[in-house]
Amino acid sequence: MNVQLNHVSATRKRLVVTLDPGEVDAEHQAVVREIAKLAALPGFRPGKVPPAIVAKRFAKEIAEEFKQKVVTKAYRSALDDQKVDVLNVVNVDEGKIEAGAAAEVAITLDIRPEFALPEYTGLPTEVAPTEPTDAEVENVIEGLRSERADFKPAERPAQKGDYVKLSYEGTLDGKPIAELVPDKQLYGKVPQTWEEVEGTNEGVIPGLGKQLTGLKPGEKKDVTIVFPPDFAAVPALAGKTATYAVEVQEIRERVLPALDAEFFKAQQVDDLAGLQNQVRANLKMQKEYQNRTAQRRQVTEQLAAKVDFPVPDSLVEAETQGVLRNFIEENMRRGVPAEQFEKDKKELFEGARKAATGRVKLQLILARIAEQEKIEVTDDDINNYLYREAMRSGQKPDKLAKNLAADREQLRSVQQSIIFDKSVDFLVSKATVTTVQPKA
Repeated sequence: MNVQLNHVSATRKRLVVTLDPGEVDAEHQAVVREIAKLAALPGFRPGKVPPAIVAKRFAKEIAEEFKQKVVTKAYRSALDDQKVDVLNVVNVDEGKIEAGAAAEVAITLDIRPEFALPEYTGLPTEVAPTEPTDAEVENVIEGLRSERADFKPAERPAQKGDYVKLSYEGTLDGKPIAELVPDKQLYGKVPQTWEEVEGTNEGVIPGLGKQLTGLKPGEKKDVTIVFPPDFAAVPALAGKTATYAVEVQEIRERVLPALDAEFFKAQQVDDLAGLQNQVRANLKMQKEYQNRTAQRRQVTEQLAAKVDFPVPDSLVEAETQGVLRNFIEENMRRGVPAEQFEKDKKELFEGARKAATGRVKLQLILARIAEQEKIEVTDDDINNYLYREAMRSGQKPDKLAKNLAADREQLRSVQQSIIFDKSVDFLVSKATVTTVQPKA
């Protein structure tokens, strides 16, 4: 057997393996013997069928198994000979494989790139204080009251926080928007809807709620709406200035519930002090989670910036497809039309590939750190994953475990994801921490 290593790129290699006729013929005879042991034909005892008859009767099965054995032998022998660290098999060209003749198998591989790990302990991170302020606690309590607020009719002009029932009809350059975007009638003409006056949560028309202050029931007004340049919900309106004829039909005033026994009971506390303590504890947990998330981002960004090396194309290609798929699914849920993705296809692909390259690079670094620190996947890690996935999907953990055990590729992906997460947690545990006050 002869093995030749060809360098396609820094991370891609092509192994050309040549087996002599004797080696190929030995594999063929081994396959015939294996099938002969199992063969059952009329007139012959099991396992006693002559090899010549077996070769003729099971020619198709022998050919398939024979080819697979030759390719497997070539691959394993090549790895033993060259000692390459394979990440992915990109292509296998087995050529013509026949018994008694030499065979040449060409295997294209992406290998793990070589790089020196940078210093990864003691990375500087910044976190925000986790102790909630009295103002933050008060804001949350006011939010809880707002969720249980009552809305009573008001005959006065609209004020901030009110809800206004209104109709509107939009025009763009004198043309009805309802005709320009017939499949998006919410942006054209609506006979009745509710809008919060100067609210934090805008309705369908951006900025409309900010222009309703001071209007009375029955009053009409033309308002100017400037759509953002990146208005993905209706690309035809992006960056355009439209006019909406608005008529107020009703005004409702927000009336907050009193901080009384009934309200406290609904929040599962006894009194105001109990509610404040509960809110404070929840806010602290949120802040700690935000800090943890920020630290994970900081250490991974620093780590990726400390080292540069070429990344394998096959891993980048697979990651790019995943990035694109997630981006498209998320934006489709937001109402972005499919034709918009086709229009921006080139930019989307370039952005996804850039992001994928960074992800693959970071994954390779984290994998090396895991090896260095002997970070491994435990049974508890898998059980925790199954529990979380069961909670998310509503499936039984036992069923998920069986599916995972039967799918080696999925199991490998889950294990790899766990390793990456544990490696980042390790980096955070070894990082230096500075507490800084958030910018006002």
